[in-house]
Formats: sequence, C-alpha cells, structure tokens
Amino acid sequence: MAQQAQHGYLVLADISGYTSYLAGVELDHAQGILSDLLETIVGRLKSLLTIGKLEGDAVFAYVPDSQVGRGETLLELVETTYAEFRDRVEAVRRRTTCECRACKAIPTLDLKFITHHGQYMVQNIAGISELVGSDVNLVHRLLKNHVSERTGWQAYALFTGAVLDRLVVPCDPRELRAITESYEHLGEVLTYSLDLRARYQALVAARRIVVEEADSDLTLEVDIAAPPAVVWDFLNDPTRRHLWMAGTTWSSADRINGRTGPGARNHCAHGKNETTVETVLDWKPFDYVTVKQAPDEKTSIVMTQRLTPSADGRGTHLRVTIQGHLGKLPRFVTRPLLRLIMRSARFPESVARLAQLLNEQAAGLAPLPGGATLAGAGA
Repeated sequence: MAQQAQHGYLVLADISGYTSYLAGVELDHAQGILSDLLETIVGRLKSLLTIGKLEGDAVFAYVPDSQVGRGETLLELVETTYAEFRDRVEAVRRRTTCECRACKAIPTLDLKFITHHGQYMVQNIAGISELVGSDVNLVHRLLKNHVSERTGWQAYALFTGAVLDRLVVPCDPRELRAITESYEHLGEVLTYSLDLRARYQALVAARRIVVEEADSDLTLEVDIAAPPAVVWDFLNDPTRRHLWMAGTTWSSADRINGRTGPGARNHCAHGKNETTVETVLDWKPFDYVTVKQAPDEKTSIVMTQRLTPSADGRGTHLRVTIQGHLGKLPRFVTRPLLRLIMRSARFPESVARLAQLLNEQAAGLAPLPGGATLAGAGA
C-alpha cells in the first residue's frame, strides 16, 4: 500500500561543538556523556514529537499538523528542552570528579534547534521507517547556516518563515535575527533565530511562585493517560478549556511580547454577565503554571497546576493546589469557603472531566471533541 504524504513540523536538535569536542578527548568518556545528553533531549521532545532518528550527535523528530493544537507549544518545547539540556550539562559538570579532558570540556557543549514546516512521507523499507522529502532535506541542510557567524550565538533556535507563519506565534522582533540562507537546488530560505542562552538566563532569573501543599486550601490530584505536553495544552489553551470546563467560555487577552508567560491574562465568561480575569504569575511549560483568578474585587484564587510525567513519559500525574484570598477573612474561615466556591463552580468535576476525555481518547474509546488528537504517541 502506497504511503501518503503528510504535512507537519520537522525538528532537528543538534549538539553544538561536539565534533571539535570529540577530536580532543577520550572516546569512552565522550560517548557516555553524549548518551546522557541525548537521553535528556529525547526524553523531553518525545512528549510532543515522534522521534524519527538519532543522527550521531543530533535528534530528528517530527509531528503532524493535527497534533499541534496551540502554536506556542512547539516554541515552548524547544525552550524547555534547551533549559533541561543546559541544566544537565551543569549537573554533570558539578558532580564529576574525573580529571579527564572529556569531563573537563563538558561546558563547551551546547545545543541548537532547526525547525521547519513542510511535507514529508514515512518510508518503510525492511522494517526500518525513515522520513523522506524535499522539506526533510531542507531541515538538515539548514544545519549549515550563518547564524553563529553573524551573531556569535552557539545556542539558538532557528525557525524557517514557513514554520513561524504556520504557528502564528507573535514574537518580539528584537528577540529574533532574520537571515536569508541559500542552498543549491532548494533556493533561498528566510530564517528567524532566537538566542537560547539569553532565554535560558531569563528563565533562571524569573521568580518562582507556587502554592505549596502546606499552604493549599484545596488540593486535587488525577492521573491522565496523556503526556505532559498534551495535558499542558488542554490546561492553558483558552480555545480548549471549554472542552472540559463546562459552562465557561475562555478567551486570551494581554500577552507580553505576544507570548504567554508571567503577566499574560485570560478572560472567562460564565454565568449571567459574570467575568473572571486570570493572570499568569509563574510559567514553566510542561512542569507547572501558577495563575491568579479574580472573580471580583474582594476575591482572588491562586492556583498551581503541576504536571509530573509517568515513568514511560506517556502519562501525567496532575496535581492542583489552590489557595483562596477572600477579603480580610482569616484562613480558618477562608479554607471551607473556598472549597464551597470551587465545588459550586464544579471545578473538581472539570478536572475529572479532563482526565476522562484524555483517558478515553488514549484508550480509543472516544474521539476528542472537535477532531483534536493526542500528540507524543510515537517514540
């Protein structure tokens, strides 16, 4: 049976500086370090993407259009994967006592991403699957670019114009560097690159705001048969919230530099002429988000939603910790009132509904409303 062409996102994560690193260090230690870093990259990427191939010091992955419901998710995945890679490099450097050249040179390694949107076909030969097509060739050719030469960056995310148009992700133009690359047989390609070192430093410097278990007035926990990237989308995409939060209509409002993050706002219309303003206080994609919801001037609810992946990465444990601030009422009064408010709003039922929707879809018992599909099914 002939394979059909598909459209989707093609992502290549490449460890920068590995060739020169390998040339001057001990091979056995170098390979162990490379395996460790590749596992870190794969572990994060496979929550949303299908891993197509390991290519030496690079990971090639892809995902069909239908599995990316919210444009920012792919950009967040790139940034979060880089942050985990950077943290891993630093952790390995700190914990090692080895004095060999391979271990001492770990900090010279970095990571870059090439992301493109286009057409591809999955070719199966002798039980081996491989992606083929002109766009697949392009994403690999883009590894040879002029970003480092013109910017001095060793860690960056390069997006083609085609992928940014598709994602419809507004970015601060000051963060992106536009460069036109040219390749034989493929022509000119407009690219936009983001300095990942700068983004990482900003993420590290950001303050951490979470509702800890000891401070929570109400805690909800549920296991969901979907990877964190999928659950994250359903929790944070305003257009998907109505699928599991009955009786509400969510819409996005303020966005800082066009991105969701601390300071971003959403609006929820519910009941008769009632509106709740939600403000993002802390934002760590696929790990946790803390928001403040203000139904009126005297009432505010701070909520942290934590996502913990299962051992195989295909499931998620969702824990929601909620703290209420009801005027000047003391905590011993606030706690039972908040529980009553949240139950009246059917929020515990909504969390259970989210788990039911994704669990049924994962088991093939029912499709998601609107024809949505789960991502991260392949590894």
